[in-house]
Amino acid sequence: MNHKPIYLTLAIIISTMGTFVVINVFSDFPGFVAYLGFTSEGYGTFLSWNLALFVTVLYCYSASKISDVKQYMFKVDLLKMVVVVAALCAGIVEEIVFRKWVMDYLASENFSFFIQIVASGLAFGIVHLIWGLRNIKAGINAAFSTFMLGLALGVVYWVGDRSLAPCIAAHFFISALIEPGLLISAQKDKLGYWSEKTNK
Repeated sequence: MNHKPIYLTLAIIISTMGTFVVINVFSDFPGFVAYLGFTSEGYGTFLSWNLALFVTVLYCYSASKISDVKQYMFKVDLLKMVVVVAALCAGIVEEIVFRKWVMDYLASENFSFFIQIVASGLAFGIVHLIWGLRNIKAGINAAFSTFMLGLALGVVYWVGDRSLAPCIAAHFFISALIEPGLLISAQKDKLGYWSEKTNK
């Protein structure tokens, strides 16, 4: 199968989100690392890391019901290596936007933690409707599943004293493990409502 469209998609993610990461790393590396929560003081809580691990395992297990995801989850090849880079960039940038910026803004406006978490999940899910550019069923599936993931990561962020570190770690491992298979399934037009299409 020709994976050029997949590599193009990943190149766009890396070039855009990666640029944001690189600029911040070179402008103020210690400050950026602290902002993300990867410090001895701001790394989150024991509960948030355990919850992040639980979310990662549960989400990957659910996604593994798609045959291509299961096949490529632990496969190491060029596609996986490119996905790992994209997953790192997306894990950082998307958690900054959808957890820190959205939830902290709502907190500053005195919205409840429930509203913060739901708004974060909704925004995260809506953005992933982009999976529906080729297949609306895939877009709806992606929006719903990432909405649920966004809710879970919002809880992780909240119970982790608003540290992004456990959220970024969970987001990175989920994307690195399931993204190759999801992209391949999308290219094959195998993604339907809540699962892959079955050939009849």
